[in-house]
Amino acid sequence: MTGRDGGLAIRLGQRIQEARLAREWTLDQMAEASSVSRRMVVMVEKGQTNPSVTTLLRLSDALGIGLPTLVAERNGVPASHTRAGNGTPLWTSERGGSGVLLAGTPSPDVLELWAWTLQPLDIHESPAHTPGTREILHVSAGAVTLRTGLDTIALAVGDTYAFDGDQRHSYANTSDHQATFTLAVFEPDVGTKSAREDPS
Repeated sequence: MTGRDGGLAIRLGQRIQEARLAREWTLDQMAEASSVSRRMVVMVEKGQTNPSVTTLLRLSDALGIGLPTLVAERNGVPASHTRAGNGTPLWTSERGGSGVLLAGTPSPDVLELWAWTLQPLDIHESPAHTPGTREILHVSAGAVTLRTGLDTIALAVGDTYAFDGDQRHSYANTSDHQATFTLAVFEPDVGTKSAREDPS
């Protein structure tokens, strides 16, 4: 991942550390609850790395705060008004592609709205999200190849596809032109699992 704002990395680190300490978790307990290595947790909390979207999802889910709340400009308040160009880029490619979180709702039932741009040959691979996650993808320009589970779906301008996000999936642009799409992600019960399975 490249190009993420340094101030965002510091803000993310502070929020993750504050949420971890509020639960009275050690770094080892945080690592166990999130399936993120202790070393990575330390680096994220210190703002010394740009964690992947997958890492941020694992940390925010373990803490029960949801990704939109984690990256919001103000503490505890997911963005409700995002002006053009002011979304939070959480994925970038070397070719200039991006995945920008535009807005979202707080936990436990988290809804996220993303704007994605894929340059030619760009691909974003995502591991399975938490059980019950659903995604809806709408292509606004170019063509997107969606792979979900064992299925491969070619999507053109104007196409919309809804699928289960709790299985491995990827978005790819195999064409010679830029592709853009909007993505809505619904993740239910964020934090309830980690609350039931406290690693202490």
